[in-house]
Amino acid sequence: MSNAAIPLCVDLDGTLTKTDFLLESLLVLLKQNPLAILMCVIWLLRGKAYLKEQIARRVTIDVGVLPYNPALVEYLRNARLAGRSLYLCTASNQRFASQVADHLGFFSGVLASNAQMNLRGKHKADALVEQFGEHGFDYCGDALADVPVWRRARQAIVVGNTHIAKAASKVNGEIVFFENKRSLIPLVLKEMRVHQWVKNVLIFVPLLTAHRFTDPQAVLQACLAFASFSLCASSVYLLNDMLDLDADRRHARKRSRPFASGNLPLSLGVVLTVLLLAGAGALATLLPWQFGVVLGGYMVATVAYSFVLKRLTLIDVFTLACLYTVRVIAGGESSHIPLSYWLILFCVPIFLSLAMLKRYVELEAIVKQGKTEAAGRGYITQDMSILRSFGTAAAYLAVLVLALYLNSPELKLLYRHPQLMWAVFALTLYWVSRIWMLAFRGQMHDDPIVFTFKDPVSCSVIALCGVCMMLAI
Repeated sequence: MSNAAIPLCVDLDGTLTKTDFLLESLLVLLKQNPLAILMCVIWLLRGKAYLKEQIARRVTIDVGVLPYNPALVEYLRNARLAGRSLYLCTASNQRFASQVADHLGFFSGVLASNAQMNLRGKHKADALVEQFGEHGFDYCGDALADVPVWRRARQAIVVGNTHIAKAASKVNGEIVFFENKRSLIPLVLKEMRVHQWVKNVLIFVPLLTAHRFTDPQAVLQACLAFASFSLCASSVYLLNDMLDLDADRRHARKRSRPFASGNLPLSLGVVLTVLLLAGAGALATLLPWQFGVVLGGYMVATVAYSFVLKRLTLIDVFTLACLYTVRVIAGGESSHIPLSYWLILFCVPIFLSLAMLKRYVELEAIVKQGKTEAAGRGYITQDMSILRSFGTAAAYLAVLVLALYLNSPELKLLYRHPQLMWAVFALTLYWVSRIWMLAFRGQMHDDPIVFTFKDPVSCSVIALCGVCMMLAI
């Protein structure tokens, strides 16, 4: 029998698309209502098919921005042009499968899960044999769960790694292999945003301001706090990106993130999130309990930010400023260093300015794309001018606090040559003016703190401030 007369049946999750509809739709539901996790447990008691049905009724996924497998889509289009009938056969819910089929436009029919049947493994094989006959169809899949289907298909089309292809070849002598080559470790490190750990350097600020940087015990505790915060932050980055898939796929740069692009499985992301959080907690047990309280507060605040707060205008930037300041507080608690109210008064406005700068730069990128609002945010492009005003005002307020501190009696108790600290004032004034000017010119990275540690001038300013403080002691 010619290929044209044999229907070609194609799996959806991990095969036609580089995502898992159950996990993705579950994340959308939890983003809408985190308490829905309780209902999911109840639905699951009635079977996985029922769970999928209930979630599909409550969420919407834009199939137009999904990460499809381009090589396979091209293969299927050519098969359709050659006269073959194509069928989408998936364990995903019927609602999502039909939307994908309508979007692509080359499928003759859809077989998918409903409230009673989870169309996976043996159930899928039985359904296809019933409709097309034993060995009367070709099947394209990507997982070991597809082995029962390949056993009863005429030809096995495998999308995935050599391990899956080898399993398929044991039950079917006709193999077409689309290999997905990917190195998970670089993808995991990218998704963890290891480069963002530079923000946690703020934990060492209390060591510097309290002149405890020569205390080995304090330094060790600060290093443990840095590691704990970094792991915790990475777990939140993973969670945030899994919750923000739709918005990221519409973003010119963020669409290449491992989860948004489908290069890193969501299932692995869930496991990594739990492991990273567990690692952060384990390190926190080696430090004073006060640090654990601060870390827990940070985790709660960041989760709240991911679910709700980042979509609330101005609340989001105030939250970001607090999250930056919390790192400084954590540094103090890790080594039992009392924090000066001058330090907190300086940190809050300077970090508020940087948070507003971040939003300003994001809106500037939106303008260049010809859009009017940021997806998943509460801002429109007309807000740029007010953010610029608020941000520069907050920056100069921080500089004013620094100037007042330099005239305070506390300064003379800590420094033998307090007059040298005025160089820190001048350098800080220059730096905040410069980063906002770069933002106006469109030369700023969308994360100002990461930009700061990559920018040679900013690094030089930080180094000079450190030298001036050392000389003043």
